[in-house]
Amino acid sequence: MSESPASPSRAQNQKLMELLGMDKMTLSSKTRAAQSTSERWMRYLGFPGGILLFLLILYLPAGAGLSASAQAGAACFALALVWWVTEPFPTYVTSLVLMFLLLVTRTSDAKSIMYVLGMEVIWLNLLAFILSSMLVKVRLAKRMALWLILRFGRKASWALLAFVILQMVLAPLIPATAARAVMTLPLMIVVAAIYGATEETNNNFGRNLFLLNLVGISVLSSMTMTGSSANLIAVGLIETMGSQRVYYMDWVRVGAPIAIMTTMMMWVLGQKLLFRIPKAEQTPQLEGGLDLVKQQYAEMGPMRGEEKKAIAIFSLVLFLWMTDAFHLDWFGVEISAPFAALLGAVIVLFPRYGILQWSEADIPWHLLIFSAGAYAGGLALDDTGAAEWGVRMLFGGMDLKGVPFGISYTVVIAVMMYSHLLTTSKTVRTLILLPIIITLAKALGWEPISFALPAALCIDWVVGLPISGKPNVILFSTNQYSVADNFKYGVLTCTIGVVLLVISGATWFHWLGLTPSFWAVAP
Repeated sequence: MSESPASPSRAQNQKLMELLGMDKMTLSSKTRAAQSTSERWMRYLGFPGGILLFLLILYLPAGAGLSASAQAGAACFALALVWWVTEPFPTYVTSLVLMFLLLVTRTSDAKSIMYVLGMEVIWLNLLAFILSSMLVKVRLAKRMALWLILRFGRKASWALLAFVILQMVLAPLIPATAARAVMTLPLMIVVAAIYGATEETNNNFGRNLFLLNLVGISVLSSMTMTGSSANLIAVGLIETMGSQRVYYMDWVRVGAPIAIMTTMMMWVLGQKLLFRIPKAEQTPQLEGGLDLVKQQYAEMGPMRGEEKKAIAIFSLVLFLWMTDAFHLDWFGVEISAPFAALLGAVIVLFPRYGILQWSEADIPWHLLIFSAGAYAGGLALDDTGAAEWGVRMLFGGMDLKGVPFGISYTVVIAVMMYSHLLTTSKTVRTLILLPIIITLAKALGWEPISFALPAALCIDWVVGLPISGKPNVILFSTNQYSVADNFKYGVLTCTIGVVLLVISGATWFHWLGLTPSFWAVAP
């Protein structure tokens, strides 16, 4: 009997099987291609624009209130900022240019510039990527994803909840939101198709699924300081500019409740208010769809020794991260977050008994170089007084000393939260706003961490537009929702976040000693 042409459902099933291979995941991010004509023009104009701004600031007339070194530091940072935002070159090249300019303009000495590559936060970033490479190699993430869908996938609302749980588990383990998006995207497409949502035939289940995952990937990254590289940059800035240490559990205590509450609220509001799922779409639409997932899960077989070893190693590292405040009493020495990750990396890479070869570790060196340049620039702004001058210029017309803490705090949170609508890089947004916020807190007489840590919790909430972050671009490319859908869902998410952060600032954060009384006025 001759084989009949593949029916649409058969061809669709074959496509689902290919997607379930989940082998497209990579931790290395290449330079992002320009998404539109305006972005291409920004790149053309960014190069001369950065140089022009550099020269304008460097040769500002005397009397502007800047010292010579602060003027040079501001000029160097302004050039780098324009190039980071417009991307005429890869961001790591701009960072290297910035480090060289800081030296030749005599803003910083060589030792201060080179020191940044040895900062704890750079090491933590590097070691976290080694650990996440292990997770990918042993296919533990794939096993978790398939199990969750099999366990919860028979009803639309529970299938959506399964992805919330999946993103919640992955967020502390893989410090790259784009990698998490790429890794879980095939599973989203498969589940969407099972519930009748495809590129050609969108429905409200698909809108809820992809937008809830966007929130899960982005917002749940703010649960831990290792949730994204930008979080680690913020921790570094708070420590270097604010002279205040943020421990792993300090971040978790304030960040996790806000992120989890918001995501769970969007799980409910998305399907009940924004994009109601009709009763007919609340059960699988594709006959045999879940069987394909079951088949893939069965082919993985029982959990292998490498996977169990990976779980043990991650558990050890997480335990050390979560108990860092007790290490001095227990061990007589503090095992900081980078050294806990270092211990995990030693076990992972140990010859014969480890799991990973060095060549298999997917380390984005370009990101580390970019971060190092950003730290060098930020430190130069702080050391030379340029950051303080910038804040004076920005808020000089306001009597900030007389404003109660709660009002200033609310303004800072709102600016930080919604500013992601104006920039496509959370790292650049962190580098622009965190130094200003830290300096503002100092100028007002508040502890820098009282503004900076709650503001840092907003860094990852880049959910308003399809161009607001790499995961946004990746998920939007599935054509499962429109720009208006994204904006509506994202703005509601951010608004809930602002309200929760303000309420927390007046209550929970105050009880933890992070913020002063909401109506306190600085002396």
